[in-house]
Amino acid sequence: MSGHETSPAAVSQPVEDVHGDGRWMSQHTRFVQECKDAEPDVLFVGDSMIQLLLQHEIWRELFSPLHALNFGIGGDTTCNVLWRLQNGELDNIRPKVVVLWVGTNNHQHSAEQVAEGILAVAQLLTSRLPRAKVIILGLLPRGERPNPLREKNVVVNSVLRSRLARPGRILLLDVGARFLQPDGTLSQRDMFDFLHLTAAGYAAVSKPLSELLLQILEETPEERKTSLV
Repeated sequence: MSGHETSPAAVSQPVEDVHGDGRWMSQHTRFVQECKDAEPDVLFVGDSMIQLLLQHEIWRELFSPLHALNFGIGGDTTCNVLWRLQNGELDNIRPKVVVLWVGTNNHQHSAEQVAEGILAVAQLLTSRLPRAKVIILGLLPRGERPNPLREKNVVVNSVLRSRLARPGRILLLDVGARFLQPDGTLSQRDMFDFLHLTAAGYAAVSKPLSELLLQILEETPEERKTSLV
């Protein structure tokens, strides 16, 4: 992507209500209302990988005690998350850390475009939340065996890693390698449908994520001020 060209994955748009039940917008509206009632230290935002975390005990064990909100919606792309954040889901809250996990549903975009879309969301977060840090979770391998979508996700993570090589307010946590078996396959023990995580799969992601969150949240005001420069 040239410096003057905007990635189509960085253009905000709501989900089209093709089913006519208003379900996506209803979830967004609920999140906006939660912003009026909560004072989270940690915000989780993204697609089903974020949303389904709520269904597992590890959310209650590791993340709920951190005063965390979960703004995940299944099927969301970077475009949808951008729209949600621009339309009320950041109003009235000042989390110290945002965990962002999105991009695997951007099927119509190239790997480079997806990475640009993820970075656009992260940059919006740092702009709207000037004292917060953003943790981008790398896209996980998908499909039982090697396939083009898995290869695409590897490239997305590689682009993110190169763009975030210098320390700053946006961090990349990529734990995908630990899901691969020696023969390159994925196990249903970790991903029941070779995409969405089981309790064991979420544990593999959540433990290093929790350690990083605690490290950030325990920074002194002086350390935070230095790291935000």
